[in-house]
Amino acid sequence: MQWSANPFSPPPRKPVLIVLHGEHSTPGRIGRLLRELGAPLDIRRPRFGDPLPATMADHSGAVFFGGPMSVNDEEDWLKREINWIGAPLKEEKPFLGICLGAQMLARHLGHKVGAHPEGRVEVGYYPIHPTECGQSLCDCAFPNRVYQWHGEGFDCPRGAVLLAEGEDFEAQAIQVGERAFGLQFHPDVTYAMICKWTVVAHERMNQPGAQKRERHIDGWFQYDGAVARWTSAFLRRWLGPAENEGEFVPAE
Repeated sequence: MQWSANPFSPPPRKPVLIVLHGEHSTPGRIGRLLRELGAPLDIRRPRFGDPLPATMADHSGAVFFGGPMSVNDEEDWLKREINWIGAPLKEEKPFLGICLGAQMLARHLGHKVGAHPEGRVEVGYYPIHPTECGQSLCDCAFPNRVYQWHGEGFDCPRGAVLLAEGEDFEAQAIQVGERAFGLQFHPDVTYAMICKWTVVAHERMNQPGAQKRERHIDGWFQYDGAVARWTSAFLRRWLGPAENEGEFVPAE
């Protein structure tokens, strides 16, 4: 008895809901790794009118990505997204918030998100410090320098577990329950994305605490290997086994 499908192909999964906030933004590395795990991507942009599903019944997980807006803005679509996070939390389905998405998770928990008291930002590669819980999260060492692109942040919300902390913004990674996570940093970023962001939004690199463009590029070559290894291990842990993984059918 064995899999009748290609043994090198991952078992099929329900799609992962991908929520993007830019008209032309992509899920980057996260999208590629999820596809490699056998998960199709259901890409939606609620900011531009796409609906969100009523439940998670048809999805194996949800990932909310970053964006140029503030989580404290008053747009209706933003409020709907924050409220919607209750669906995967209630149904105990995998949820991952990245940058703005992590801040949305904090806001959903009733926590304050705001600017640094001295106006500092994190734009570039910065050190983070995993907690004991963060180090034991998956079978790969937590990266100690990660790519950041944000001017607001939060400390650890009540009901969450702190997985990694930063120096200017405390909460860099949090866990809520067994299956919901928020990452203030950008494990999704690719080299092409860094090149684009540092040109299109070059003015961000003049803000207090931001790094110059050459440090972004150099940082990719110095630190991305560790980030890539951890992201792959984390997503395997986050998504879990496919529903039919381990089931066998007679080979033809």
